Amino acid sequence: MIDTNLLGAVNCLHAVAPHYRTQHFGKVVNIASHQAFTPGFGVSNYAASKAALIGLTRSAAVDLGSANINVNAVAPEFVRTEMVGTLPRDVLDKAEKRSALGRMAEPEDVAHVVLFLCSEEARHITGQVIVVDGGLTIA
Repeated sequence: MIDTNLLGAVNCLHAVAPHYRTQHFGKVVNIASHQAFTPGFGVSNYAASKAALIGLTRSAAVDLGSANINVNAVAPEFVRTEMVGTLPRDVLDKAEKRSALGRMAEPEDVAHVVLFLCSEEARHITGQVIVVDGGLTIA
């Protein structure tokens, strides 16, 4: 989990940061998870890796901000994908019922937020985590 969810992002940042610094512009959006804030049973390694990714996001925003590089994260809930489809139905039902909107996120729900963070409209947003969870973490 740490290798994929944290070190993968570290390696990507190390790869793009020199180029972004040279052009004095860049957008980075990491994909965290609502589990970083409200972990469920049996996901401590996953939740910890996503929480660490949020720490990386905020630290990188400070480190790269002077080069006009925005670094943010999106923290989605369960998103209707093939992988989530392998989870037990009772887990998915519980997540949908706990969501204030009463439904699971679609991939487009997350993609729209990522697109916004990469747009000029988000030019003054950095070091932030946008939770895309249909209200799951507040319900």
